[in-house]
Amino acid sequence: MLARKNPYLFKAKYIETAHDLVKQLLDAYLSSQEETIFGDFLEALSILVCSLTYGGRKSTTEGIDLDFDRDGIRYIVSIKSGPNWGNASQIKKMREHFKQARRIYGQNKHLVAVNGCCYGRDSKPEKGDYQKVCGQAFWELISGDPDMYQEIIEPLGHQAKIRNEEFVSAYSRVINRFSANFISEYCKTDGSIDWNKLVAYNSSKTKPGKRSKSP
Repeated sequence: MLARKNPYLFKAKYIETAHDLVKQLLDAYLSSQEETIFGDFLEALSILVCSLTYGGRKSTTEGIDLDFDRDGIRYIVSIKSGPNWGNASQIKKMREHFKQARRIYGQNKHLVAVNGCCYGRDSKPEKGDYQKVCGQAFWELISGDPDMYQEIIEPLGHQAKIRNEEFVSAYSRVINRFSANFISEYCKTDGSIDWNKLVAYNSSKTKPGKRSKSP
């Protein structure tokens, strides 16, 4: 984590204690990880819900997460957590995946490509060659239930309550362990942070502990 984060930013924020620096490092890391982890969870939940209602299945086609039949229409779905998930090149790539999927599935079915977003909304769902369906509309599409987007909240909260105490305990242990390691490696004898050593670890041309060869 120390190697991947900006040490100048922490200095500019006037962080002077090992605990505060380590906590911000860990929180930033967890924040970046939780979006990915929870996105994977929502994708799996979406596929499960659709499998129970319309026989939906995890697609083996590149770029397609879910396909299912409903009312004589074959839906091919690329699932994202929320509506603001990608830049122009990523959206272009998704369109290419939809185009490729149409060739694979063939023209014998009425096929609809969907960018399904697990939360949020989009005021203009028709995107020409695909539909962007978000939030309530997405969960209704894959389940047939207009209230599904709310019904999944309660069990999520129940699981969070069960896991929260376990998480807090593990989080505290990691903070304490990392702080002790940081103090040992990157604090001076007077207890202050050795910023030069930290910046050297993060950004020097040679790895710390290895001296550069003389010319």
